[in-house]
Amino acid sequence: MIKVGCCGIPTSMEKYFQMFDVVEVQKTFYRPPKPETAERWRELAGEGFEFTVKAFQVITHPPSSPTYRKARLKMDDGGFFKPIRAVFDAWERTREVAKILDSSVIVFQTPRSFRECEENVRNMREFFNSIERDFVFCWEPRGWSSEAIKDVCQKLDLVHVVDPFISRSMYGEIRYYRLHGFNYRHKYSDDELEWLSERVSGEKTCYVLFNNMHMLDDAVRFREILSERK
Repeated sequence: MIKVGCCGIPTSMEKYFQMFDVVEVQKTFYRPPKPETAERWRELAGEGFEFTVKAFQVITHPPSSPTYRKARLKMDDGGFFKPIRAVFDAWERTREVAKILDSSVIVFQTPRSFRECEENVRNMREFFNSIERDFVFCWEPRGWSSEAIKDVCQKLDLVHVVDPFISRSMYGEIRYYRLHGFNYRHKYSDDELEWLSERVSGEKTCYVLFNNMHMLDDAVRFREILSERK
């Protein structure tokens, strides 16, 4: 089963819900919406539509991150899975919205400043061993070695999130691909999308979420290519 969509909704919600069956929610990363807002999204999307949720940045990113300023967040500490109240509160807010949206997948994206080191691994271990495991947890690291990624994902039962044009998934019961483009303005060629379709063929459960400027058009064309391969 290959699920195709976008990271965020690059058109009206009504149109997107008619075009696709899945979306990765980005607003939960910047600042989780109010429960009533999530309830409205769930109702508008209708049965059969899937929301995956990007975890609140207070879990993964430090207050120095420019994404805090974008969301107008003012905090003294947080991020890097630190075992502090702010991080666990951020998890509860993420979990609440994910439950309302009836999500099964939550994505934890860490910044490049989240380095491969003993302290960060220890923080991840304490965080994931302390929270409810009622979702599939996916982790998108940056700058870590393949060996370290595989070791952490195996021990903590995390799905390794990758851009398939950059790397292969090191671990996970499913495949979760986030396609950033070779730069954000990149528009995937038909040949690149054909290559991608071959890469994901045969996967039991595979998410393919585009996260570039042309994500809407690229996702539509990719889904058409998949249909032609059947």
